[in-house]
Amino acid sequence: MNSQELISFKQKALQWANQFEVCCCFDSNEYTDPYSRYDFLIATGGKQELNLATGDAFKALKTFATANSGWLFGLLSYDLKNEIEALTSTHENKLDFPDLFFFVPKYLIAIKNGKIEVLIGMPDLLEIISAIDLIPASAPTTLNIQSRMDKATYLRKVDELRDHIAKGDIYEVNFCQEYFAENASINPYEVYQKLNELSPTPFSGFFKLHGKYILSASPERFLCKRGARLISQPIKGTAKRSTDPVQDELTKMALKNNRKELAENVMIVDLVRNDLTKSAVPGTVKVEELFGIYTFPQVHQMISTVSCEINPDLHPVNAIENTFPMGSMTGAPKVRAMELIEETEFSRRGIYSGAFGYFDSEGDFDFNVVIRSILYNEEKKYLSFQVGGAITFASTAEAEYEECMLKASAMIKTLKGSH
Repeated sequence: MNSQELISFKQKALQWANQFEVCCCFDSNEYTDPYSRYDFLIATGGKQELNLATGDAFKALKTFATANSGWLFGLLSYDLKNEIEALTSTHENKLDFPDLFFFVPKYLIAIKNGKIEVLIGMPDLLEIISAIDLIPASAPTTLNIQSRMDKATYLRKVDELRDHIAKGDIYEVNFCQEYFAENASINPYEVYQKLNELSPTPFSGFFKLHGKYILSASPERFLCKRGARLISQPIKGTAKRSTDPVQDELTKMALKNNRKELAENVMIVDLVRNDLTKSAVPGTVKVEELFGIYTFPQVHQMISTVSCEINPDLHPVNAIENTFPMGSMTGAPKVRAMELIEETEFSRRGIYSGAFGYFDSEGDFDFNVVIRSILYNEEKKYLSFQVGGAITFASTAEAEYEECMLKASAMIKTLKGSH
C-alpha cells in the first residue's frame, strides 16, 4: 500500500473501531525509532475489562495480566502516585477517568512497514473495513475555552516554586495549568483526525472508554520493554519551530546548546536512571543518548534515552510501577515535587501526565506519556487539556508561560475549527 492508501485505511479502521464502547489506537505517524514494534495498532471490543480506583490497582493489574497472558491495552492515571507513595489528590475529578483501566481486545489490527495484518479477529476484517465509506466531516461547533489559572496567577506560582528551589526543597518541578470547555459537544473521532493532521507525533493515539476520550498528539515515550531491556525516553527542552529554514536550524542549534534546557534534561535523566535501578540487573542502567534533538511540526524537543537490563524475576507490571509517574512530568526529588504539584496546581491531573499503552503477546509493553492531549467526557460535556513545563531556578515565569502557550497551540488550533 502507498502512504495515501494507508492513511485512508487508518481513518476507516478508527471510524469502524469507534462504534465500540472501548477502543484504543496508536499511530507512530511514520516516525521510526529502534524500539517501536508496529507503525499502527488498533484494538477494540473489550472481552475482559479491569476498571479500578487507586488502592491496589497495580497489584490487580499484575493478576489480570497473568490471567490474560496476551494482548492488553489500557491507561494509567497520574493519581496512581497515591498508592505508590503517601500522597493525595484533592482537586475535583471533573473528567472522571478511572485511575487504571485495561481491556483484552476482541479485534486487533497492526500495520508494520506498509503491511496490514489482523492479529486477533475475523479473517475478513480488512475487507469489511476497506469497504467502509468515510463519514463526511460535520459542521464546526463553537467552544468556549477558558483557562483555570490566569496569567498573573501562573507567574506568581512559578515564582513561588522558584522560592522552594532556592530553599533547597527541590531542584526541578513540572508545573501545569488546565484549559477547559463546559457544555462542549465535539465529535472525538473528527477532532483526533484534525489534531493528528496538524501535529503528527510518534506516540499519538485515540482511546475511547465508555464515553470518555483521550485524543493524543504525544511526542513522548514513558517506558517500553523489549525482550530483556527497559527503555525510557524523557523529554525536557522545547523550542518553537520557524517557517524560515535558516532560522529554524539556528533555533535547533540554540536548543542543543541552551544551558538551562541541558540542566533540566540531565536532572530528569538522573531521576529516570534512579527509577530504573529498582527494576534493573545491577550495573546495567545506561544512558543510550543524552540531549538528542528531535523535530516535530510545532517544536524541536530535547530527548534522552535511558535503558537497563530488566531483572528476570521481575513482573513487567512492577517495572512500570517502579518508574511511575514518569520523571519528566514530576520533578526531582520526585516525591517532594509531587507534593508541591498538588499544592500549587488548580486542577486534578487524572489521566493527564499518566500513560496509555499495551502489553503484547510476548510479554513486552510500550506506554506513552499523556501530554499534548485533548480529554473529553461526552456525558458531562466537559473538555480539558493541560500544558506545563519544568521549573528550575534558572526559569523565568514569563518564558515558562510562553512555552505553555506554544505547547497548547496545536490543541487550540484544532478546537477553534472543531467539529
